[in-house]
Amino acid sequence: MLLEDGTVPKPVYIDSNSGASGWEVRHWSVYDGADSYVPRPKAHVLHAECSCGWTGPRHTVDWTTAGNLPFRESGLATAERCEEDWDTHITAVGNTTVPLPAELEELLQSVAAAIERLGRDAPTAALKAARSLELIAQRTAYWPARDARDHELENVAAALGLNLDDTRGLLARYGGWSPYG
Repeated sequence: MLLEDGTVPKPVYIDSNSGASGWEVRHWSVYDGADSYVPRPKAHVLHAECSCGWTGPRHTVDWTTAGNLPFRESGLATAERCEEDWDTHITAVGNTTVPLPAELEELLQSVAAAIERLGRDAPTAALKAARSLELIAQRTAYWPARDARDHELENVAAALGLNLDDTRGLLARYGGWSPYG
């Protein structure tokens, strides 16, 4: 996402209003130019980005048709174009990485679609399902991450479609060691 002057905005700090804590958010929908308790910058352009360095085409935000709708609704069509760009990029990257067995790829796509459908009607249940996937990933990736450590990091990164830092972090997270050690 870019502001009108072409710069990338800093994360928006959301105060919890119940103490000295809050959180930083970088989701496109918070860059609505609202002048609330903490003023937020106004997005001018949305575009997808990847940790590999790829940046998708720029899509200018049309603020003239927003009316009284909040940006999370009026900007949705622009965000969806960015998501389509991202899907195209990920498909291209996926075609250059280690292939998954077709049966597993189909199963993963089916699970993702089911969680997305569930999220529309039961967001908490969808979060529970996503958390279950995280636990499965942690349990099943431990030994593969440890075994992959015996291979050249550049080759593992290329096979996964990640940069070296992200590969190092992924192996550390799943293998249970420090990425710095």
